[in-house]
Amino acid sequence: MTPARRRALPYLFVLPALLLFAAFKLYPIAASFRLSLYRSTGGTETFAGLDNYTRLIDDPLFWTSLSNSAVILAIQVPLMLTLATGLAVALNSSLLRARSVFRLGFFLPMITGLVAYGIIFSVLLNQQYGLVNWLIGTDVPWLTDPLWAKISLGLALTWHYTGYNAVILLARLQSVPAELYDAAAVDGAGAWKAFRHVTLPGLKPALLLTTVLSTIGTLQIFDEPYVLTGGGPDNATLTIGMYLYQNAFKYFDFGYASAIAYALALIIGALGLIQFKLLGDKS
Repeated sequence: MTPARRRALPYLFVLPALLLFAAFKLYPIAASFRLSLYRSTGGTETFAGLDNYTRLIDDPLFWTSLSNSAVILAIQVPLMLTLATGLAVALNSSLLRARSVFRLGFFLPMITGLVAYGIIFSVLLNQQYGLVNWLIGTDVPWLTDPLWAKISLGLALTWHYTGYNAVILLARLQSVPAELYDAAAVDGAGAWKAFRHVTLPGLKPALLLTTVLSTIGTLQIFDEPYVLTGGGPDNATLTIGMYLYQNAFKYFDFGYASAIAYALALIIGALGLIQFKLLGDKS
């Protein structure tokens, strides 16, 4: 075998994967970008240039959906990651018995189907017949009031994803050397100081990962508001993912939906860079 063929041989093994990636990833991405430059009128496509992108600036529903997603991102994600951090520390404690059972129990919500748990929460939070209102003894309009609908969506998301993030943080926490805690105890550090100066720095890479993943997931959220609130009431829980879906499959405005998708990708990319700058390793 010639040296050139020997060098080319490894590429033959990765060629099937490259072809699948090109067919199911690269081509749809390129086709979607091309679609965002066209306008569909009467079943025919006409070239529109950047009109679909400039249309976003004057579209109030786009800004409403972006604002709703930003509110969820700013409130629900920090709350969820704070709970996940506390949960990871508790599940890592040697004082906790049957740790494996608790770890499995807190991770189980993640394997629940998105539509299934959305339906369950819509039943639990029903204003007239829901179990939650029956337990608290009040008639809270969980799904029919704009503010309470946002809270309901945040509660559902927190229940579903907290355990998942806790498992990621727990895996990182178990790699923190026990000697660091011993050294902190020798120096007179209490539980809070040990958490602040040993646990949190040790969790920093995992916190960055969960923050970035949670940001991406929150900005792309679709299933939960679609099933739980339908984007209402009065567009209070309309997210970018839902607005994209409506334009594509309700109004069949695929060019504008593609422009929304690319605008969302740019927003996620920008936020990811900011998060890496703020939380990443300075070195």
